[in-house]
Amino acid sequence: MTDVPDAPAKNPAPALRTELSNWCEVWKTCFQNVLTQISGQPAVFEISSQPLPATDSDVWYTVVAGGAVHGEMSLRLPTASGTRLAQKLLSETEPAAPGITVEHKEALEELLRQVAGLAATALAATAGGQVQLNLSASVAPSWSSDAIVCLQTPDQDGAFTSVEIQISPALAAELQPRAAPAQTSAEPSPASSTLPPPSSSYGRLMDVGLDVKLRFGTRRMLLRDVLALSAGVVVELDNALHSPVDLLLDGRLIAQGEVVIVDGKYGLRVTSVVDPAPAAGSPG
Repeated sequence: MTDVPDAPAKNPAPALRTELSNWCEVWKTCFQNVLTQISGQPAVFEISSQPLPATDSDVWYTVVAGGAVHGEMSLRLPTASGTRLAQKLLSETEPAAPGITVEHKEALEELLRQVAGLAATALAATAGGQVQLNLSASVAPSWSSDAIVCLQTPDQDGAFTSVEIQISPALAAELQPRAAPAQTSAEPSPASSTLPPPSSSYGRLMDVGLDVKLRFGTRRMLLRDVLALSAGVVVELDNALHSPVDLLLDGRLIAQGEVVIVDGKYGLRVTSVVDPAPAAGSPG
């Protein structure tokens, strides 16, 4: 590449609030794990407080958090860094032309989705519940950042791959520790005292293996069309390209999510769990 290598940030990270520091550390670890996996070589990122120089050609992504925490964060990458990450995913070794191509943008977005998928899983323990992270290409955010950190790792050619993380005030507020509700009485509440204890018989079923299936879409076909199927025929499904993928248990929809690649295999990053329909005659 003929781009000027991204200059490494020299300043150490400031004393971020613990919850913001933990959040950024998880993203750093997930970037390291994904790059190590796809390149086969250890990748080590450092966190710095020095923002990256801003240019009009920077690539922006927005990550919307849902579930246990709500808010937004943004990822900003110089085009040279974005191209280098895309080339790692595509296993390209030849220097790329200046700028970032459409193919490299698509590969970069897929890599960042893999990082976000790992981060969502890792953050669930500290967030106190399931975390959903939806990543999409965007422009510079309209909000003023509550915290900015820069992740950087050196490449073999001496260039630095950099990713700037900006956390919105809404997300920063969500990450603040919440005080536990005061206990006004040692007696259980009426609602909890009326709930029956869980049946111990369910424990006998926990190790029963169940087959689940992914459904990318459906299509109703005439019998003559089914009989006419042969190698090379394309069957168009009714789902759009970026529609959620269904997770089925015994033919019943139980969850939806996005397809990811894990260790060279297909996987599903769950974005929503479908509530079971209430039984006939039951309330709700």
